[in-house]
Amino acid sequence: MWDTNLQRTVYMARTCKITGAKVTSGRRIHRSGKAKKKGGIGRHVTKTVKRQFKPNLRQKRIWVPELGRYVRVKVSARGLKTIDKNGAYNTLKKAGLI
Repeated sequence: MWDTNLQRTVYMARTCKITGAKVTSGRRIHRSGKAKKKGGIGRHVTKTVKRQFKPNLRQKRIWVPELGRYVRVKVSARGLKTIDKNGAYNTLKKAGLI
């Protein structure tokens, strides 16, 4: 998405509007060496490296029969299951989107 006044790219936050899931950080273990079953002396942990866990987000248009229109929502896969379970109107109203 381009901001026409500033001529730069504007990114939206990676956050689910329904569940509130967002990017979290963690670590990945780096190992070196050859596995014992492949003839080596075993794998050894050498260091940990930072990484990010990103939510499974989708930009969806959700039909709300009570309003008679579509609502655009950035929602995770779990959020879609919540909408299916509780209904579009109730879920979006509880999230403050309508």
